[in-house]
Amino acid sequence: MRRRTISLDNLDELVEVGRKSKARSAQPEPAHTEFAFELPRGYVDQNGTTHRTGRMRLATARDELRPLIDLRVKENPAYLSVVLLSQVITELGGVSEVHAGVVEQMYATDIAFLQDFYRRINSEGHTRAGVSCPSCGTTFDVDLAGGRLGES
Repeated sequence: MRRRTISLDNLDELVEVGRKSKARSAQPEPAHTEFAFELPRGYVDQNGTTHRTGRMRLATARDELRPLIDLRVKENPAYLSVVLLSQVITELGGVSEVHAGVVEQMYATDIAFLQDFYRRINSEGHTRAGVSCPSCGTTFDVDLAGGRLGES
């Protein structure tokens, strides 16, 4: 351990630096509230561009309650997932605004993926799933958020 010689003039400065570093270390790390995903097929916009990557945030109670007063949901309860997903998807490729009309135009496989993704991040807090190799039976975790093979 090294010792430093400090004059009385610098003592106040040293105490203040120590307080700031303690305050920084005492602050909790921000919670992980957004998760990246990669759609199996991708949303194809009106120009023919496919958008596969995006981000979804954790849902709030308000997000889950708001669709219940939506007239489209009252007329057709199956529409609830469309409204709910449109509220929690924060990014989708280069799409400027994700709304119910965008989610309506997605492929069924992508909707099923997003519903499962939503359930995972909001109930389990992560996007990993335990799987096993059909050949050898070895178990391992896979990140369902997407990505290329071999990436973790």
